[in-house]
Parts: sequence; C-alpha cells; structure tokens
Amino acid sequence: MSTKFPDKYFFSSSISDNKVIGNLSKLKLTIFIFPTLFLLSIILILYLNDALTINNYIQFQKSCFFYINSTLSEYPNTLINLTQLGDEVISLSFLSIFFVYRPKVWESLISASLFSALISVLLKRFFAVPRPAAVFDHNNFNIIGETLSGKTSLPSGHSITVFMLLTVLLFAFMPKQQIKKTLWYILIMMSGLILVFTRVGVGAHYPLDVIIGGAIGYISGLAGIFISRKFKIWSWIVDKKYYPFFILLFLLSAIVLINKIISINLIIFYLALFFLLFSLIKTISIYVKK
Repeated sequence: MSTKFPDKYFFSSSISDNKVIGNLSKLKLTIFIFPTLFLLSIILILYLNDALTINNYIQFQKSCFFYINSTLSEYPNTLINLTQLGDEVISLSFLSIFFVYRPKVWESLISASLFSALISVLLKRFFAVPRPAAVFDHNNFNIIGETLSGKTSLPSGHSITVFMLLTVLLFAFMPKQQIKKTLWYILIMMSGLILVFTRVGVGAHYPLDVIIGGAIGYISGLAGIFISRKFKIWSWIVDKKYYPFFILLFLLSAIVLINKIISINLIIFYLALFFLLFSLIKTISIYVKK
C-alpha cells in the first residue's frame, strides 16, 4: 500500500520522492546479514585476542589509538568541525531540506534516529567502557574540545548517528547503474569513516568504538527504513496541517545552534544554521499558502 501525496506536492517534487520510495521498497531483510557478520567478526577477533574484558579491550587497541589520535590531531580545526556532524541537531539541520523536497527520507530518518538513540543508550550502559581520558594520562594523547571521561566509550554515539543518517541517504538515493551504485556506496562509506574517526582524533573514543558504532549505525539506518516502510507511522508528516509542529521544531533547533555559535563559534554551526533557516522559511512559505 503506497503513501498518497497531495496534488502539486512540494512544487512537483513527488516524482523524485517516488523514486526514493521505489529505492527503499527494493530492500530485503537479507541486507542485515553483512553488518551482522561484520560485528560478529569483530567479536571473534576480540575473543581470539582475549580482549573481551574492559581492560583488555582497551589495551588491545592502545597503540592504535595513540597513533591515530596523534596523526589526526594535527588538524584540530578540521576535526572539531567535522566531529560535530555526529550531533543529531547538527546533522539533521543539514538534512532538514529533505523535509520539504523528499519527505519520504525524513520518515526513515525519524524511525532510524529513535531506534539508534535507544540502542546507543542501552549498549553504553551495558558495556560501561571508560573513555580514553578516564584511562590514559592526558599528557600522552591529544584532547580537542570537551574532555569526556565517563564510562560511555563503547559504542560511539556520534558514529552510530553518522552511519545511521548516511545509510538512509545511501539507499534512498541509490543510482540505477551498477558503476554509479559502486561509486555512490564507496563515497558514502568513505565519508562515514572519515567522520567517525574524528572521534579518535579528538581523543573521545578508541578505534573499535567508532568501527562498532558505525556498524550499529548502519543497522539502525536499515531498521529505520524497514520500520517506516512496514508501519508507515510517519506518513502524516506530508500533511500540511502538521507543519506547525515542524516549524516549532526547526525554531527550537535554530535556538540551539545559535547558542552553540555563541559558546564555541564553529563554522559548521553557521552552515547548519543556514540550511535550517532555509528549510524553515520554505516550510513556513508552503504552510501559509495551503
């Protein structure tokens, strides 16, 4: 049963949105096999290296953490900006434009965001792995930005968010031609890896935290797609009478971004605010013309 769209839907964008629907409808449950096997292979590697305890898990990747952190921290301005994309307020501000032009993407994003947030909280509490700043001498590695020292290292929440969002975009806008599919997949995966390893560069996570977090984010993105496709619980967002809710949401997000600009003043916040305000103005424009 397909979602019905109103006439002249979003400036005749429904054709492109139908393409998104078509792409997401092609996915089969077997797509979960690869990320699941990937996570199991990591567990097997940890088991074979007697690294399933918290202390051994940390020591197993200690030298790798120091090397990556030392190498990446040579670019502090780039790191501190890129790592913000793991914050859902920032990343969803960039993606807010899809609410106007590709709402089907947002249906999956909402489901995936809720699913990933729940998984992240549960796993962090279950594993309770202390972050690098709680284990290593601060003089031995570089910390960029806020010093995080709680027992919330595994998995990386930022990494879950990044790959959750990118996975939805990956399959929503998957090209038809095989060569373009391959290039698109490589582009998304490489972008994701660059973004998640900024968490190691800023001294907030161990390498396996972000790799495992990325895999969980990938699964979360897929789960969001299947949930929204099966239950259609967010199909109401295309109804203009609910636009005030999203207008308020965008306004509150803009306030959060402005506060971040006042506090830290990073260029990534200005860019996110620009995209958000554009989406806000467009949404208000469509609503008043209903």
